[in-house]
Amino acid sequence: MLKTLQFIHKRFFYCIILSYAIAGLLPQCGLWIRGVDFGRFVFFDGSTVKISMPLLMLSALLFNAGLGINKGEMRNLLKNPKLLVYGLAANLVIPIGFTFFISTLMRFWHNPDEVQNILVGLALIASMPIAASSTAWAQKSNGNLALSLGLVLFSTLLSPVTTPFGLHAIGLMANGDYADDLHEIAGQGTGAFLFISVLLPTSLGVLSHFILPEKAAKTIKKPIKDINLVNLLLLNYANASLVLPQVLVEPDWDFLIAISIITGSLCVFAFLSGSFIAKLQDSTPSDKSSLMFGLGMNNNGTGLVLASLSLSDHPTVMLPIICYNLIQHLVAAYVDSRLVNK
Repeated sequence: MLKTLQFIHKRFFYCIILSYAIAGLLPQCGLWIRGVDFGRFVFFDGSTVKISMPLLMLSALLFNAGLGINKGEMRNLLKNPKLLVYGLAANLVIPIGFTFFISTLMRFWHNPDEVQNILVGLALIASMPIAASSTAWAQKSNGNLALSLGLVLFSTLLSPVTTPFGLHAIGLMANGDYADDLHEIAGQGTGAFLFISVLLPTSLGVLSHFILPEKAAKTIKKPIKDINLVNLLLLNYANASLVLPQVLVEPDWDFLIAISIITGSLCVFAFLSGSFIAKLQDSTPSDKSSLMFGLGMNNNGTGLVLASLSLSDHPTVMLPIICYNLIQHLVAAYVDSRLVNK
Protein backbone atom coordinates (compact mmCIF):
# COMPACT_ATOMS: atom_id res chain seq x y z
CA MET A 1 0.00 0.00 0.00
CA LEU A 2 2.81 2.39 0.93
CA LYS A 3 4.62 1.76 -2.37
CA THR A 4 1.39 2.40 -4.28
CA LEU A 5 0.90 5.76 -2.55
CA GLN A 6 4.52 6.72 -3.22
CA PHE A 7 4.07 5.85 -6.89
CA ILE A 8 0.87 7.94 -7.10
CA HIS A 9 2.62 10.89 -5.46
CA LYS A 10 5.63 10.78 -7.81
CA ARG A 11 3.65 10.06 -11.00
CA PHE A 12 0.44 11.97 -10.25
CA PHE A 13 0.30 13.71 -13.63
CA TYR A 14 0.25 10.35 -15.41
CA CYS A 15 -2.25 8.96 -12.89
CA ILE A 16 -4.62 11.83 -13.78
CA ILE A 17 -4.35 11.02 -17.50
CA LEU A 18 -4.89 7.32 -16.73
CA SER A 19 -8.04 8.14 -14.72
CA TYR A 20 -9.47 9.95 -17.76
CA ALA A 21 -8.62 7.05 -20.06
CA ILE A 22 -10.33 4.57 -17.74
CA ALA A 23 -13.35 6.88 -17.46
CA GLY A 24 -13.74 6.95 -21.23
CA LEU A 25 -13.47 3.17 -21.61
CA LEU A 26 -14.92 1.90 -18.31
CA PRO A 27 -17.27 4.56 -16.91
CA GLN A 28 -19.63 2.28 -14.96
CA CYS A 29 -17.95 2.62 -11.57
CA GLY A 30 -17.64 6.39 -11.96
CA LEU A 31 -21.33 6.70 -12.81
CA TRP A 32 -22.13 4.58 -9.77
CA ILE A 33 -20.08 6.93 -7.56
CA ARG A 34 -21.97 9.93 -8.96
CA GLY A 35 -25.29 8.19 -8.40
CA VAL A 36 -24.81 7.29 -4.71
CA ASP A 37 -27.38 9.33 -2.77
CA PHE A 38 -27.47 9.71 1.03
CA GLY A 39 -30.70 11.71 1.07
CA ARG A 40 -31.52 15.40 1.27
CA PHE A 41 -30.57 18.12 3.74
CA VAL A 42 -33.41 20.60 4.25
CA PHE A 43 -32.64 24.15 5.39
CA PHE A 44 -34.92 26.35 7.48
CA ASP A 45 -35.89 28.35 4.38
CA GLY A 46 -37.08 25.21 2.60
CA SER A 47 -34.10 24.85 0.23
CA THR A 48 -32.68 21.35 -0.11
CA VAL A 49 -29.28 19.89 -0.95
CA LYS A 50 -28.72 16.37 -2.27
CA ILE A 51 -26.06 14.63 -0.16
CA SER A 52 -24.27 12.70 -2.90
CA MET A 53 -20.99 10.80 -2.86
CA PRO A 54 -19.15 13.46 -4.94
CA LEU A 55 -20.34 16.17 -2.54
CA LEU A 56 -18.97 14.20 0.43
CA MET A 57 -15.69 13.60 -1.41
CA LEU A 58 -15.34 17.33 -2.11
CA SER A 59 -16.16 18.06 1.52
CA ALA A 60 -13.47 15.60 2.62
CA LEU A 61 -10.87 17.54 0.61
CA LEU A 62 -11.71 20.73 2.49
CA PHE A 63 -11.96 19.04 5.89
CA ASN A 64 -8.49 17.54 5.37
CA ALA A 65 -7.11 20.89 4.21
CA GLY A 66 -8.50 22.57 7.32
CA LEU A 67 -7.03 19.83 9.48
CA GLY A 68 -3.59 20.25 7.90
CA ILE A 69 -3.47 24.05 8.12
CA ASN A 70 -0.37 25.81 9.46
CA LYS A 71 -1.15 28.16 12.36
CA GLY A 72 1.71 30.51 11.48
CA GLU A 73 0.45 30.86 7.90
CA MET A 74 -3.03 31.62 9.21
CA ARG A 75 -1.71 34.38 11.49
CA ASN A 76 0.30 35.89 8.59
CA LEU A 77 -2.77 35.82 6.36
CA LEU A 78 -4.84 37.69 8.94
CA LYS A 79 -2.08 40.26 9.47
CA ASN A 80 -1.46 40.81 5.74
CA PRO A 81 -4.48 39.84 3.61
CA LYS A 82 -3.19 41.63 0.49
CA LEU A 83 -2.59 38.43 -1.52
CA LEU A 84 -6.02 37.14 -0.54
CA VAL A 85 -7.72 40.32 -1.78
CA TYR A 86 -5.77 40.33 -5.06
CA GLY A 87 -6.56 36.66 -5.60
CA LEU A 88 -10.29 37.13 -5.01
CA ALA A 89 -10.43 40.14 -7.35
CA ALA A 90 -8.55 38.28 -10.10
CA ASN A 91 -10.80 35.23 -9.73
CA LEU A 92 -13.80 37.40 -10.60
CA VAL A 93 -12.36 39.73 -13.23
CA ILE A 94 -10.17 37.39 -15.32
CA PRO A 95 -12.83 34.85 -16.42
CA ILE A 96 -15.41 37.55 -17.24
CA GLY A 97 -12.87 39.54 -19.26
CA PHE A 98 -11.76 36.37 -21.06
CA THR A 99 -15.39 35.49 -21.91
CA PHE A 100 -15.95 38.97 -23.37
CA PHE A 101 -12.87 38.44 -25.57
CA ILE A 102 -14.20 35.04 -26.74
CA SER A 103 -17.68 36.45 -27.46
CA THR A 104 -16.07 39.01 -29.77
CA LEU A 105 -13.66 36.53 -31.36
CA MET A 106 -16.36 33.94 -32.16
CA ARG A 107 -18.84 36.38 -33.67
CA PHE A 108 -18.33 34.83 -37.11
CA TRP A 109 -18.30 31.15 -36.04
CA HIS A 110 -20.30 29.02 -38.50
CA ASN A 111 -22.76 27.77 -35.85
CA PRO A 112 -24.25 30.56 -33.65
CA ASP A 113 -25.94 28.02 -31.35
CA GLU A 114 -22.57 26.45 -30.52
CA VAL A 115 -21.23 29.91 -29.64
CA GLN A 116 -24.12 30.46 -27.22
CA ASN A 117 -23.51 27.08 -25.58
CA ILE A 118 -19.85 27.97 -25.08
CA LEU A 119 -20.70 31.39 -23.63
CA VAL A 120 -23.20 29.95 -21.16
CA GLY A 121 -20.71 27.26 -20.16
CA LEU A 122 -18.03 29.92 -19.61
CA ALA A 123 -20.53 31.97 -17.59
CA LEU A 124 -21.05 29.09 -15.18
CA ILE A 125 -17.28 28.56 -14.91
CA ALA A 126 -16.54 32.27 -14.41
CA SER A 127 -19.19 32.86 -11.76
CA MET A 128 -18.34 29.92 -9.49
CA PRO A 129 -16.22 30.16 -6.33
CA ILE A 130 -12.70 28.70 -6.20
CA ALA A 131 -12.64 24.89 -6.19
CA ALA A 132 -12.22 22.90 -3.01
CA SER A 133 -9.80 20.63 -4.85
CA SER A 134 -7.35 23.55 -5.19
CA THR A 135 -6.55 23.09 -1.49
CA ALA A 136 -5.54 19.46 -2.10
CA TRP A 137 -3.19 20.51 -4.92
CA ALA A 138 -1.74 23.32 -2.79
CA GLN A 139 -1.25 20.85 0.04
CA LYS A 140 0.49 18.38 -2.29
CA SER A 141 2.95 21.03 -3.50
CA ASN A 142 3.57 22.37 0.04
CA GLY A 143 1.64 25.57 -0.65
CA ASN A 144 0.30 28.07 1.88
CA LEU A 145 -2.82 26.25 3.11
CA ALA A 146 -4.09 29.27 5.02
CA LEU A 147 -4.08 31.34 1.80
CA SER A 148 -5.53 28.44 -0.19
CA LEU A 149 -8.37 27.90 2.27
CA GLY A 150 -8.92 31.65 2.54
CA LEU A 151 -9.38 31.90 -1.24
CA VAL A 152 -11.91 29.05 -1.22
CA LEU A 153 -13.78 30.29 1.85
CA PHE A 154 -14.01 33.96 0.97
CA SER A 155 -14.86 33.34 -2.70
CA THR A 156 -17.67 31.13 -1.38
CA LEU A 157 -18.83 33.68 1.21
CA LEU A 158 -18.88 36.35 -1.50
CA SER A 159 -20.67 34.10 -4.01
CA PRO A 160 -24.19 35.41 -3.19
CA VAL A 161 -22.91 38.67 -4.76
CA THR A 162 -20.21 37.53 -7.21
CA THR A 163 -22.11 34.60 -8.77
CA PRO A 164 -25.15 36.69 -9.83
CA PHE A 165 -22.78 39.47 -10.97
CA GLY A 166 -20.85 37.07 -13.21
CA LEU A 167 -23.99 35.46 -14.63
CA HIS A 168 -25.65 38.83 -15.34
CA ALA A 169 -22.44 40.23 -16.89
CA ILE A 170 -22.06 37.33 -19.33
CA GLY A 171 -25.84 37.25 -19.83
CA LEU A 172 -25.41 40.63 -21.50
CA MET A 173 -23.00 39.02 -23.99
CA ALA A 174 -25.32 36.08 -24.79
CA ASN A 175 -28.41 36.15 -27.00
CA GLY A 176 -32.02 35.04 -26.89
CA ASP A 177 -33.07 32.15 -24.67
CA TYR A 178 -29.49 31.64 -23.46
CA ALA A 179 -29.28 35.18 -22.11
CA ASP A 180 -32.68 34.80 -20.41
CA ASP A 181 -31.56 31.56 -18.75
CA LEU A 182 -28.40 33.17 -17.35
CA HIS A 183 -30.33 36.08 -15.87
CA GLU A 184 -32.85 33.64 -14.40
CA ILE A 185 -30.18 31.45 -12.80
CA ALA A 186 -28.56 34.57 -11.32
CA GLY A 187 -31.66 35.09 -9.22
CA GLN A 188 -31.84 31.55 -7.83
CA GLY A 189 -28.84 31.52 -5.47
CA THR A 190 -26.51 28.66 -4.49
CA GLY A 191 -26.08 29.36 -0.79
CA ALA A 192 -27.36 26.07 0.64
CA PHE A 193 -25.17 23.91 -1.61
CA LEU A 194 -22.03 25.95 -0.89
CA PHE A 195 -22.71 25.93 2.85
CA ILE A 196 -22.87 22.13 2.96
CA SER A 197 -20.02 21.41 0.54
CA VAL A 198 -17.55 24.19 1.46
CA LEU A 199 -18.17 26.25 4.58
CA LEU A 200 -19.19 23.45 6.95
CA PRO A 201 -16.36 20.95 6.21
CA THR A 202 -13.69 23.68 6.18
CA SER A 203 -14.84 25.06 9.52
CA LEU A 204 -14.93 21.56 11.05
CA GLY A 205 -11.42 20.82 9.72
CA VAL A 206 -9.90 24.03 11.12
CA LEU A 207 -11.72 23.52 14.44
CA SER A 208 -10.42 19.94 14.66
CA HIS A 209 -6.89 21.18 14.00
CA PHE A 210 -7.03 23.56 16.98
CA ILE A 211 -8.64 20.95 19.23
CA LEU A 212 -6.06 18.23 18.47
CA PRO A 213 -2.72 18.25 20.34
CA GLU A 214 0.11 19.65 18.21
CA LYS A 215 1.93 16.28 18.10
CA ALA A 216 -1.20 14.50 16.84
CA ALA A 217 -1.76 17.17 14.16
CA LYS A 218 1.79 16.67 12.84
CA THR A 219 1.43 12.88 12.90
CA ILE A 220 -1.66 12.84 10.69
CA LYS A 221 -0.36 15.40 8.18
CA LYS A 222 1.24 12.81 5.85
CA PRO A 223 -1.75 10.37 5.83
CA ILE A 224 -4.07 13.31 5.07
CA LYS A 225 -2.05 14.23 1.96
CA ASP A 226 -2.15 10.60 0.78
CA ILE A 227 -5.92 10.34 1.31
CA ASN A 228 -6.45 13.56 -0.65
CA LEU A 229 -4.48 12.25 -3.64
CA VAL A 230 -6.61 9.11 -3.88
CA ASN A 231 -9.75 11.18 -3.34
CA LEU A 232 -8.76 13.54 -6.18
CA LEU A 233 -8.15 10.65 -8.58
CA LEU A 234 -11.54 9.09 -7.81
CA LEU A 235 -13.31 12.45 -8.19
CA ASN A 236 -11.66 13.08 -11.57
CA TYR A 237 -12.59 9.59 -12.72
CA ALA A 238 -16.23 10.03 -11.61
CA ASN A 239 -16.57 13.44 -13.31
CA ALA A 240 -14.94 12.24 -16.52
CA SER A 241 -17.21 9.18 -16.62
CA LEU A 242 -20.17 11.50 -17.17
CA VAL A 243 -19.08 12.86 -20.53
CA LEU A 244 -16.04 11.13 -22.04
CA PRO A 245 -17.86 7.94 -23.18
CA GLN A 246 -20.43 10.04 -25.08
CA VAL A 247 -17.68 12.12 -26.67
CA LEU A 248 -15.91 8.99 -27.87
CA VAL A 249 -19.11 7.55 -29.39
CA GLU A 250 -20.46 10.66 -31.17
CA PRO A 251 -17.70 13.28 -31.48
CA ASP A 252 -18.48 16.69 -33.00
CA TRP A 253 -14.86 17.42 -33.73
CA ASP A 254 -14.88 21.12 -34.61
CA PHE A 255 -17.08 21.93 -31.61
CA LEU A 256 -14.96 19.79 -29.26
CA ILE A 257 -11.71 21.30 -30.54
CA ALA A 258 -13.11 24.82 -30.10
CA ILE A 259 -14.24 24.03 -26.53
CA SER A 260 -10.89 22.44 -25.67
CA ILE A 261 -8.88 25.40 -27.01
CA ILE A 262 -11.09 28.00 -25.31
CA THR A 263 -11.37 26.34 -21.90
CA GLY A 264 -7.71 25.31 -22.00
CA SER A 265 -6.64 28.88 -22.78
CA LEU A 266 -8.75 30.26 -19.93
CA CYS A 267 -7.32 27.69 -17.51
CA VAL A 268 -3.67 28.32 -18.48
CA PHE A 269 -4.20 32.10 -18.40
CA ALA A 270 -5.72 31.86 -14.90
CA PHE A 271 -2.80 29.77 -13.61
CA LEU A 272 -0.29 32.21 -15.13
CA SER A 273 -2.18 35.12 -13.54
CA GLY A 274 -1.64 33.54 -10.12
CA SER A 275 2.09 33.29 -10.84
CA PHE A 276 2.17 36.90 -12.10
CA ILE A 277 0.44 38.27 -8.98
CA ALA A 278 2.84 36.32 -6.75
CA LYS A 279 5.83 37.70 -8.68
CA LEU A 280 4.53 41.29 -8.45
CA GLN A 281 4.19 40.94 -4.69
CA ASP A 282 7.56 39.19 -4.31
CA SER A 283 5.74 36.30 -2.62
CA THR A 284 7.17 33.05 -1.25
CA PRO A 285 7.01 29.82 -3.31
CA SER A 286 4.26 28.51 -1.02
CA ASP A 287 2.15 31.64 -1.65
CA LYS A 288 2.75 31.32 -5.39
CA SER A 289 1.58 27.71 -5.34
CA SER A 290 -1.68 28.56 -3.54
CA LEU A 291 -2.41 31.53 -5.83
CA MET A 292 -1.84 29.50 -8.99
CA PHE A 293 -4.07 26.62 -7.93
CA GLY A 294 -6.67 28.98 -6.50
CA LEU A 295 -7.04 31.15 -9.61
CA GLY A 296 -6.81 28.22 -12.03
CA MET A 297 -9.42 25.97 -10.42
CA ASN A 298 -13.13 26.72 -10.14
CA ASN A 299 -15.98 24.93 -8.36
CA ASN A 300 -17.37 23.36 -11.51
CA GLY A 301 -19.37 20.83 -9.50
CA THR A 302 -21.75 23.63 -8.51
CA GLY A 303 -21.81 24.84 -12.11
CA LEU A 304 -22.80 21.36 -13.31
CA VAL A 305 -25.56 21.17 -10.70
CA LEU A 306 -26.95 24.53 -11.82
CA ALA A 307 -26.71 23.54 -15.49
CA SER A 308 -28.47 20.21 -14.97
CA LEU A 309 -31.30 21.82 -12.97
CA SER A 310 -31.84 25.08 -14.85
CA LEU A 311 -30.60 24.39 -18.40
CA SER A 312 -32.05 20.97 -19.14
CA ASP A 313 -33.25 22.33 -22.50
CA HIS A 314 -29.60 23.12 -23.39
CA PRO A 315 -27.61 20.05 -22.21
CA THR A 316 -24.62 20.94 -24.42
CA VAL A 317 -23.73 23.86 -22.12
CA MET A 318 -22.33 21.24 -19.73
CA LEU A 319 -19.55 20.32 -22.18
CA PRO A 320 -17.42 23.46 -21.58
CA ILE A 321 -17.85 23.05 -17.81
CA ILE A 322 -16.82 19.39 -17.85
CA CYS A 323 -13.99 20.11 -20.29
CA TYR A 324 -12.63 22.85 -18.02
CA ASN A 325 -12.90 20.50 -15.06
CA LEU A 326 -10.79 17.90 -16.86
CA ILE A 327 -8.24 20.41 -18.16
CA GLN A 328 -7.80 22.21 -14.83
CA HIS A 329 -6.59 19.00 -13.20
CA LEU A 330 -4.24 18.23 -16.07
CA VAL A 331 -2.77 21.74 -15.85
CA ALA A 332 -2.66 21.45 -12.05
CA ALA A 333 -0.76 18.17 -12.31
CA TYR A 334 1.75 19.75 -14.71
CA VAL A 335 2.18 22.86 -12.51
CA ASP A 336 2.61 20.65 -9.45
CA SER A 337 5.35 18.64 -11.17
CA ARG A 338 7.19 21.86 -12.06
CA LEU A 339 6.82 23.31 -8.56
CA VAL A 340 8.01 20.12 -6.87
CA ASN A 341 11.02 19.74 -9.17
CA LYS A 342 12.29 23.30 -8.62
